[in-house]
Amino acid sequence: MPTDPRAVLTRPAPDPDVTVAYGEHPDQIADLRRPASAGPPRPLVVVVHGGFWRAEYDRRHTGPLAAALAALGHPVAQLEYRRTGQPGGGWPGTPTDVLAGVSALPRLAAAALPGQVAPGPPLLVGHSAGGHLALYTAAHAPDAVGGVLALAPVTDLAEAYRLDLDSGAVAALLGGGPADVPERYAAADPRSLTPLRPRTVVMHGTLDQQVPVGMSRAYVAAGQAAGADIRLVELPECEHFGLIDPESAAWPQITTALRSLHEDQ
Repeated sequence: MPTDPRAVLTRPAPDPDVTVAYGEHPDQIADLRRPASAGPPRPLVVVVHGGFWRAEYDRRHTGPLAAALAALGHPVAQLEYRRTGQPGGGWPGTPTDVLAGVSALPRLAAAALPGQVAPGPPLLVGHSAGGHLALYTAAHAPDAVGGVLALAPVTDLAEAYRLDLDSGAVAALLGGGPADVPERYAAADPRSLTPLRPRTVVMHGTLDQQVPVGMSRAYVAAGQAAGADIRLVELPECEHFGLIDPESAAWPQITTALRSLHEDQ
């Protein structure tokens, strides 16, 4: 029987080494993992989880991904943030939390993991809605981001609203549709925020049923036309969750893309 691709969402992972807070709310925190191997300090990798910005999905489902990245020698932070369905979640709390967390985590991680975090801005790995939040952060605070690996990101909020992805997820995040709150879409929609300054790799499975691959194709084409350093890697036979599963066939390409961002810093 084929393995359920969603199994990664509940797969056990080793506990993080330490948890740090970047704000006062209980969800303004991040779990840190030390690199498993000794070596020179590397840039922090900040994992921004998905789940269509909803409260029922938290950072814990990225445990296998984060543990695998730490095993490859990266210092890793699993960023948490307020989500829709929680006090302070939605607009503007959700994207503001991620922006604040990404800005604070290099300092917090360097203090908690001495000698293991290289100076400079972190690399962001964002999946699905977390991909949107990583791109949002790179657009609004480019100097705070060393590069972005966006995995099946939601790159067009207006189109996601039109398609009613995850039964109203975008409306829940922004408080309505593009006609209701156009200024929020202008500020939050990656399609309105090109070109990005940080180097960006977008990866998307062609079998994705949660976020259409055409969204990434259009976004990357627009970014390239505007002069951004951005490329798309399409993964045949890969669906939405294989991108965060270290046991999937896609995993070697994920690590290769992250390595390319690290080497170019």
